[in-house]
Amino acid sequence: MAKSANLYARIEPDVKEQAEMILSTLGIPASNAINIFYKQIILQRGLPFEVKMPPHPLDMGRMTEAEFDRAIQKGLSSIENGNVEPATKVFADMRKEFDL
Repeated sequence: MAKSANLYARIEPDVKEQAEMILSTLGIPASNAINIFYKQIILQRGLPFEVKMPPHPLDMGRMTEAEFDRAIQKGLSSIENGNVEPATKVFADMRKEFDL
């Protein structure tokens, strides 16, 4: 049996729980998944995936004209149907979602 080393890491409890539930379904112990991840770091000579902020879904500069028109029409239809919320609630929800 190969020698092993211990790794201690702090992970958010809900992230750990969700990841371990998926790994369990796949039949992969967390220690094996971490070993795979580390081996991929070595093989890729860096993280084995791209790390960047996802584009904000409401970034007008990234939308086509048709996408922008659909977003505006969706908003107008929502208002016409009475689906409105106070601005204070909307901004509070945004702050919570984006940890602002």
